[in-house]
Amino acid sequence: MSSETVPVKPAVLIVIIGESVLQDRLIKLLKTHNVSGYTITQARGEGGHGRRMGDIAGYNTNIEIKTLVSPEVSDAIFIALKENQDGHALIAYRHNVEALYD
Repeated sequence: MSSETVPVKPAVLIVIIGESVLQDRLIKLLKTHNVSGYTITQARGEGGHGRRMGDIAGYNTNIEIKTLVSPEVSDAIFIALKENQDGHALIAYRHNVEALYD
């Protein structure tokens, strides 16, 4: 076993799944909270707001955004998400994780 310290630190992984039309608004929200990076992917599925199968680009499609933040920043982001839902399909969840990042 190595005597080196494992180079990870605690973080919160936030995952946001919402309508593609919200993408710019969600990115702005993250940047307002000084998020330094995020990953966006297309998402398909079905839920309370109906089926989102990504049939036509930009219509009836969802995105998934992932980012790593501190616990305090995750609380602020969740509060802002709730305030900005405006009846759009949007779900978010978070996990406490250990991450290798700067």
